[in-house]
Amino acid sequence: MKGIILAGGTGSRLFPLTKVTNKHLLPVYNKPMIYYPLETLKEAGIDNILIVSGKGHAGHFLELLGDGRKLGVHLSYAVQEEPGGIAQALGLAEDFSDNEKVVVILGDNILEDDISKAVQDFEKQEKGAKIFLKEVDNPQSFGVAEIDGDRIVSIIEKPKKPKSNLAVVGVYMYDDGVFKVIKSLKPSTRGELEVTDVNSYYVKEGIMTFEILKGWWGDGGESFDSLLRASNLVAGWINNK
Repeated sequence: MKGIILAGGTGSRLFPLTKVTNKHLLPVYNKPMIYYPLETLKEAGIDNILIVSGKGHAGHFLELLGDGRKLGVHLSYAVQEEPGGIAQALGLAEDFSDNEKVVVILGDNILEDDISKAVQDFEKQEKGAKIFLKEVDNPQSFGVAEIDGDRIVSIIEKPKKPKSNLAVVGVYMYDDGVFKVIKSLKPSTRGELEVTDVNSYYVKEGIMTFEILKGWWGDGGESFDSLLRASNLVAGWINNK
């Protein structure tokens, strides 16, 4: 199974911090933000990883991470020429995936949980996808999953009246059919290919599974407050070990 870290976007919500660098290179406590998804994948036994970045600061990732050997992984790179959404960025990984299943992490998502068991379970899953959910206080700000037992009924992006408090975390696992799904998508009202539409396809097909995170989850790229919160979560976690 291969890993993909999506680290594009303009980082406009963190301007002016992002005026001269990519948001995924900003510090979260004692490390650049991109280190955390890299470590999550490595911990789960995934060491062949593609980083998809925007063209403005692609060289900064290469300068920081190189080929990944010093971090115990093998890194490849792809450039998203224009911001076109998470699903569009994922579509750039088709050749890299080489018909294998993939684990996709948004570069600003930081997890306390070890996802190794979920990765192993997904390797045994015949087809489909798996996502991670986390209970949140402000589900209106996220994609929200409605579940019925062990089945996801629907995923609604930023609903005004959420049917649950289970936010969809920026970690996704897909079979090799995901690239056909992406090619079938139409741009949203934002002009982007939305990952929620990808996930909704798997939900409708009845081949989407899920895990609920037990530990904390930080979204370092949502706002200044979320960046600070992510740093504080990491600091507390490290200092209490």
